[in-house]
Parts: sequence; structure tokens; C-alpha cells
Amino acid sequence: MILKKSLLFLTIYLLFFAVIGHAQKREMHPKNEFRAVWIATVVNIDWPKSSTDSVEKQKTDYIEILDTYQKLNYNAVIVQIRSVGDALYPTILAPWSRYLTGREGKAPSPNYDVLEWMISEAHARGFEFHAWLNPYRATFDLKTEALSLNHDYYKHPEWMIEYGGKYYYNPALPEVQQHLTSIVEEVVIKYDIDAIHFDDYFYPYKIKGIEFNDAVSYQKFGKGLSIADWRRSNVSTFVRNISLDIKKLKPWVQFGISPFGVWRNKSVDPKGSDTSSGQTNYDDLYADPLDWMKNNWIDYIVPQLYWSIDHKTASYAKLIKWWSENVPSNTALYVGNSTYKIKADSDKHWNNKYEIPNQIDLTRSYDNVQGNGFFSAKWFINKNQEVVKVLKDYEYKYPALPLPVPNFKKAITESLLINSITKDTTNYYISFQKPKQLTKVRYIVVYGAKDVSKINTNDASQILDKIAVTEENGAFNIEVPDYKMIGKTAFAFTFVDYYANESPETIIDLQVETQTK
Repeated sequence: MILKKSLLFLTIYLLFFAVIGHAQKREMHPKNEFRAVWIATVVNIDWPKSSTDSVEKQKTDYIEILDTYQKLNYNAVIVQIRSVGDALYPTILAPWSRYLTGREGKAPSPNYDVLEWMISEAHARGFEFHAWLNPYRATFDLKTEALSLNHDYYKHPEWMIEYGGKYYYNPALPEVQQHLTSIVEEVVIKYDIDAIHFDDYFYPYKIKGIEFNDAVSYQKFGKGLSIADWRRSNVSTFVRNISLDIKKLKPWVQFGISPFGVWRNKSVDPKGSDTSSGQTNYDDLYADPLDWMKNNWIDYIVPQLYWSIDHKTASYAKLIKWWSENVPSNTALYVGNSTYKIKADSDKHWNNKYEIPNQIDLTRSYDNVQGNGFFSAKWFINKNQEVVKVLKDYEYKYPALPLPVPNFKKAITESLLINSITKDTTNYYISFQKPKQLTKVRYIVVYGAKDVSKINTNDASQILDKIAVTEENGAFNIEVPDYKMIGKTAFAFTFVDYYANESPETIIDLQVETQTK
């Protein structure tokens, strides 16, 4: 019944889009697909559950999130490491987050590098780790007495603009842009991340009757532009500088942005979407994603399409169509989905347990949309299990590997060479030679099939594991539990580099090549 309802809904939509010429493909179990979850730390939305929890409990809760989404066959986590001028890692550029330790500026006890640990645990489970920063938001409220003296509010009050009950960094100031760029640079240099990620907060969402007080900066730096064009220029300059710095430091680190879901309404601009959104990226947040993509400043984009498929003023169906038509081939397009609305929104479509599954199905009908991100993590942690079951049984039944973003794609010709493969009563132990090509290996992917003739590394159902590797004496060593090979007599192995490119497979007949310990 579940499958029939889901497929019936999908068929209707595919027929509709086929008629207007935009539906491209439908693959039930894609081998390559981006599946991410946002882990929000601001005001303890997802993690830590409480700022007063012990380090031990915080670690347990974080691992629970990873394990939950690993079982659901997700492959990326987008973790908020800076939300309000603070940090979830040791740095002289910002105080420790109050959401981590209960008091801003206070280190964890026992002290440890939280970010390094989070990255290691994510990679150990096959996730990409996208470090999510909010660059412009300086505080979450006006309670400045709760801020550390090391917060920029105290160190550089001239950088701050009060708006709507919060303080923001002034995006126009060159010294602010340099400071925020230095923060990103430090994270890229110090940590083994897969991406830097910004969300939708650039200039703040507008509040009726309140002006963002940057008039003095506009008079000084406006250079004859309208104030709207000048603000957009400030944001674009910052995005450009971040992009250039990341690629200069570690060219394999992606730069992705998750903007608000509506660029402009068609009523204002004929190039806009068929929506009636009260605010838009271009006109209200002064963010122009189309400009960023045209200039090749971002590697991927995740527009937040946080509405139901049939929403009256901002339809998911209409918006995914618009973004699919307006994202150029040099940028990977994923879609942001709102699991936080399930059974918790005035739009009653969210009471339907098939809303999210149907959105994923619709996403897959577009050839240039490569996956989804879901906000936020807590909504599938012992919640909404009827939706989880649908995803587990159908949409996310098998694992998937993220595709390399367009600018990172390259053909790998070298396959893994095996030093040895041995077995005891519980595990297979495989040792590989380090590839001779000058490439950094992130994972080894293990496939299994009934016999050598059945191996197909394009079949997601054959993916057994994705194992983070480290070099040891010029070799990579992995373990594969014996139970994963029940009923199978053949392995295939590939490696995935830091750019997410996958190598050709190496196939092993276990009955011929395995030695017993």
C-alpha cells in the first residue's frame, strides 16, 4: 500500500512534468546521490541537547545522530560550528560557544577539540563533513552581559549593527570581511573537512518598519550604487573572497551555500519563479545566488525549499523546476527539505507521511538535481518513525555515494592493487597498495555479490561498506565483517578520493584468493 500510494503520486507528477518537457529521469535506487542532514547547534536545536550536559553525554548524543542517519543511508552531515560570533573549536578568533559549555568563552571540561572529534566520528561512518558557519549573525539576542569579553561585540563594537533584537556584523566594512575570511581560513587549514557551508543568513530578514542602519557605511563606500545593489555587492565580494581562499588553501574542499528558496518572484522579475514569497534572496537578503554561480564562486547550492509540493504561494514542485532550469552546469544542485514541518505546520500537507518521500521522488525526476539535505537532525531521532520507515523501505533502502561536484570531476584510471586478503572466524582483512597516482584517498568502497559474474558497482544494493582509510607503511588496511558476505563469494573494491571521484573496481573471487588465518 505504501509503495502504491507513493508511486501513484509520483506518476501523476512525472506525467505533468513530461508534458511540459522538464522531467528527465527517475531512478528508484540511485547509486550516486547526496543525502545530507543539518545538525544545528544554535540554541541547542539538535546538538548538544543541553548546554549543561557532560562531555560524555554530548558525545553519546552526537554519535546517536550519526548512527541514526548512517542506518538511514545518509552520506553527509552539515554541522553548525559557528552560529553567533562563537565557535565549537579552540580559536583565538572567537569564544567557545555557550551552547556547548553553558557559558560563552568556557572551554569543555575535560578540554578537547570538539570539531576534530566530530569530523573523525563522521568520517569513520562514511559521511562527508560540511562545516557550517553563520558569518554575519553576531548574537542571538541583546543580552550582551552573557557574552564573553573575547566576543567581537566587545572587541570591535564599531563592527556591530543592532537589528530586530540581535547584533549583526556590518557586511560593508572591509575589516569585517577580512576577519570573517580569516575565521574560514583557519577552519580550512586546521581541520580535515570536506566543505565550508553557509546557510541563508546574509543581510537579515526584513522586519516591517525597521531599517538596517548601515547609512554611514553606504555614504562612505557606496560608490554611486543604489543601496540595494551596494548591499548585494558586499555579499558577492565576501562570497568571492571565501571561494578564492578555500581553493588556494585546499582545492578539494567544497564551498556550498543553502540560500532561501526563492530568488525573486515572477511578479517583480520575469526571470523569477511563479511564487508569491513575502521575502526573497535578491530583494530582501541582498544575496544573488545566480551571480555566485555565474562566476563559479560556489561548488554546490542547496536552496531551502521548505514548502509542500502543492503549497499555494511557494510550491515545492514549481520551485524545484525553477532551480533546475536556473542552476548552471558548473554548480551541483541539491534541494533543502523541511523535516521540521512534519505534523507541525499550518499547511496540512505536512500531516501526510508521504510528503517528504514524494519530495525525494520528485527531486529524482530532474537530471541535474543530485540529492537532498534535510533540516534538521532531531526530527528523525526517535520521532516521525512512520516517515523514517517509508524512507528506509523505499527511497533510501540502499546506500549511495555523493557525486563529485562539477569542478572536481576527473577520471581515475588506477584501481586498487591488493597485497593480501585473509579471513578468520569473524572478519575479512584486506591490505591494499597505496595508489601511485598523486591522489588523496578518503574512502574504500566495498561491494559484494553472489559470484564474480554478478558484480556490478553501479548497483547500489551491492554496496556493503564505505570505509575511511589512513595510510600505514605505504598501504591501506581494512576489515569487513564476515556476516556482510553471507551468500556472497565475490568482493569488488574501489577508492574514493578527496574530490569524491571513484576509481575503477578491483574484483576478487573469495574462494580463490582468500587465505585463512
